[in-house]
Amino acid sequence: MMSHTRQLAPARSVAAPTISEVLDYVPASFRVVRHIQPRFICKGCDTKVRAEMPSLPIERGKPGPGLVAHVLVAKYCDHLPLYRQSEIYAREGIDLSRSTMADWIGKASTLLEPLLVKLREHVLAGHRLHGDDTPVPVLEPGKGKTRTGRLWTYVRDGRPHGDTTPPAACYFFSSDRKGQHPKQHLASFSGVLHADGYAGFRDLYEPQKPGSPPTILEASCWAHARRKFFDLTTSSKAPVAEETLRRIGELYDIEKAICGRPPDVRQAARQESSRRRVEGLRSWLDDNLKRLPQKSGTAEAIRYALFRWASLCRFLDDGSIEIDNNAAERAIRPIALGRKNWLFAGSNKGGERAAAILSLIETAKLNGLDPEAYLRDVFTRIADHPINEIGKLLPWNIAANPLSQESAGRSVGRS
Repeated sequence: MMSHTRQLAPARSVAAPTISEVLDYVPASFRVVRHIQPRFICKGCDTKVRAEMPSLPIERGKPGPGLVAHVLVAKYCDHLPLYRQSEIYAREGIDLSRSTMADWIGKASTLLEPLLVKLREHVLAGHRLHGDDTPVPVLEPGKGKTRTGRLWTYVRDGRPHGDTTPPAACYFFSSDRKGQHPKQHLASFSGVLHADGYAGFRDLYEPQKPGSPPTILEASCWAHARRKFFDLTTSSKAPVAEETLRRIGELYDIEKAICGRPPDVRQAARQESSRRRVEGLRSWLDDNLKRLPQKSGTAEAIRYALFRWASLCRFLDDGSIEIDNNAAERAIRPIALGRKNWLFAGSNKGGERAAAILSLIETAKLNGLDPEAYLRDVFTRIADHPINEIGKLLPWNIAANPLSQESAGRSVGRS
């Protein structure tokens, strides 16, 4: 018998599939949430029992927590005025008028008032604050024109000197820029205020009683002093201004290297490296001021800095004081962007609502939270939240105890 061996063909290897990814966009969607409340009747006593309706952010209203949060963030964080939001929602088949959303904003700000009080207490309890203000046009009822109101911001943020206290920002609205407003805002504050050269702040730095030290010390802003010189270099050659900018830049290089370090480390670095540079800059400015025409722009910039020299140098002796007021400048920037879109506040009450909602949005951002997710969480909880525990809804506390997906599903899911 003859045997034959059959040679098998080698197995073919399977090549790895080619995988490609593209980024696409799925439009946001609205959903109708139905709350079904079962009712039961006791056969023995005919007592009727019905499941309780979850509390809504707008009592007897239609919007859920997510929609209210979205409208607020779209207006105050993404700078979309209500009429534009109304047009966007109309394209998705939802009829939401501007007046309806304005009513929601008013009711939502009222609901948030206790939380805002707690936030302001936290900000003003610090001993290092950044303060600033910016104009906001306010509509004059019946006159078809606007007047200028102000939004004031105060920021507590000790992260640059290693402080682990949660950062926060609060805003106030006023119908004018009189110095009485910051005095009222900071009546309970004592410590160092980083601010620009606004004359309305000057009374804050005076002793409250004769012979006693002032309760608030001024820390002037090197960024503001620098800006005076920078503006001179944009239109023509300005060698004195350019050299001044270079010298101030050296101070900022030192600050960058010590950002986030403890106060004692920062103070030691400033004494070793920054102080001699500041003293050299002072001599440079003094010498040039003697030679320059007194009405020149460079002389004016030098006088601006020299007039505030003591408060500009305050950061050298205290590692918990910042070199500038940029924390407040960053907090003001969203307002400057927003007013280009929503143009004006509808009334003083509208300005106060903007201040309240901006306080929570900007504080959420400072703590690394998505402001819309944060507000959605707050509106889901706040109506039933004990007033004596309202502080638990502040951004840093709610981040440590977020609403679980399971409970969120029970609150807003379709049943």
